[in-house]
Amino acid sequence: MTSEEQLSREEALAQRNREIRWVLWLVLILNLLVAVAKFGYGTLTGSVSMRADGVASLFDTVSNLVGILGMALAARPADANHPYGHAKFETYASAVIGLMLLLAAYNVGKDAFVALTTDARPVRVDAGSYVVMLATLAINIAVSCYERRRGAELHSEVLSADALHTMSDALVSVSVVVALVLVQLGFTKADALCSCVVAVAILHSAWEVLVQVNRTLSDEARIDPAEVEAEVVQVAGVRACHRVRTRGTEAEVYLDLHVLVDPAMPIAEAHAVGERVERLLAERYPQVVEVMVHLEPDTEIERAEA
Repeated sequence: MTSEEQLSREEALAQRNREIRWVLWLVLILNLLVAVAKFGYGTLTGSVSMRADGVASLFDTVSNLVGILGMALAARPADANHPYGHAKFETYASAVIGLMLLLAAYNVGKDAFVALTTDARPVRVDAGSYVVMLATLAINIAVSCYERRRGAELHSEVLSADALHTMSDALVSVSVVVALVLVQLGFTKADALCSCVVAVAILHSAWEVLVQVNRTLSDEARIDPAEVEAEVVQVAGVRACHRVRTRGTEAEVYLDLHVLVDPAMPIAEAHAVGERVERLLAERYPQVVEVMVHLEPDTEIERAEA
């Protein structure tokens, strides 16, 4: 990769980080408004499920702050101690969001258990309850869809994790609306039972986030090796390709592979073949930030090690 291409790549990553942080700040403000509305009205009317939903939304705002901090750290350039850069701080931020979801599930489940096993004060359900819940539900769905779309466009783990967090909040809101209807119909424990459903939904979201985190931290392959091999063998001068390995985040993938060339090929010509392979893979996979090509003579020994 030339110095101009490297500079262009760094500028693109910096722009990506700025866009992710902007999305997180916007979502933070909306989540804070939603949390205050649900928790406040739930406290006023005595609704455990509505108050629990407010707590879940409050955790959304904290997760936004974690994401913003994680992206600020991930944006730092590579240095002597971090030669591969700081991209995994975005993954660490996603892991914290997953842990916060677990904590939110615990808090909601605890409140639901207390409500089921004690004689809590009656829940008041009025028109205001439905207005608050339906309005905040619409905001949550819109925010989650927006975050999921931007997360896919920017290959952002933290936005994808936060979108799941926000969608879990939307599912919680749906269960709260159901609880309010059942309470009005005379099922007094419906409010607490729906809070239990809320806790399970949050746990499921936590699991999805942590699975994604594990993919990055365990260096799971990001690109199908067979697909890479099929691309590389089309390059002039390449006889075979094997030992394809990829790792990294969705947005920053590191790729290394072994390329077999004619044993009699001059070093300069073999080097040119390697550069053609690098350019091809950089164009074919925009998320790849570095390609390491190991040139090997096409011998029976090398073929046997494929």
